Amino acid sequence: MLAGMGLLLLHAHPDDESIGTGGTMARYAAEGVRVTLVTCTLGEMGEIIPAALAHLTPDELGQYRIGELKAACDALGVRDQRFLGGPGRWRDSGMMGTPANADPRCFWQADVSQAAAMLAKVIDEVAPEAIVTYDANGFYGHPDHIQAHRVAWRAYHLACDPARTSFYATAAPVSPAALGGLGGVVPPGASRVARVGIGGYLTAKFAAMRAHATQITVSEPRFALSNGVWEEVHPVECYTLLAGPGGGDSSLFPR
Repeated sequence: MLAGMGLLLLHAHPDDESIGTGGTMARYAAEGVRVTLVTCTLGEMGEIIPAALAHLTPDELGQYRIGELKAACDALGVRDQRFLGGPGRWRDSGMMGTPANADPRCFWQADVSQAAAMLAKVIDEVAPEAIVTYDANGFYGHPDHIQAHRVAWRAYHLACDPARTSFYATAAPVSPAALGGLGGVVPPGASRVARVGIGGYLTAKFAAMRAHATQITVSEPRFALSNGVWEEVHPVECYTLLAGPGGGDSSLFPR
């Protein structure tokens, strides 16, 4: 039984949690795990999909996305959602190489030690057995994702006993066929791939993604971001173990 165990996820923007880890969050919350979501920015630089909301300024969009994130967490059954340092402490950095990267308010410019100390306090409070964020490349190179990895890695070493707490990075199935094996994009240093089955929680995951209507269009079993490229949602979410005891091939928690 997993009741009483703790899972902490550090994500860069509202919607990242639903796209990459929504099924995992819903499954473990339903199984009695204490799921804590920490979000680093309000996602002010996100590209708005609905024409009716295109008038929102970046600051207005950030405030709007607070409500989207709450609705997504409600859909996933997650009751503990926090913003690192408080809502709006750090601003969305935009895509790599854009002027937003130089904004002194953005998360890319954050002092890693300061941000890690804030996260370490949350870790001390909730005492998770598993922590999830991105790999050192931020999964796909977004500056806020890279910074989230740096902050989480530093906080892990500040606040966690590596014999007790596992540290995971999100990974992607290579193809539907790869789901039968250890399919995943494995970053350097990863020792194991965990594949969490979410087939019974796809309804919750899709509901959470729909809550992020400014950023995501959903047409089950697919979704698309503002680039209009449709991607299929698979019944498994993959993670690579970077530190700690791990939970084997199908769980984030030791049995």
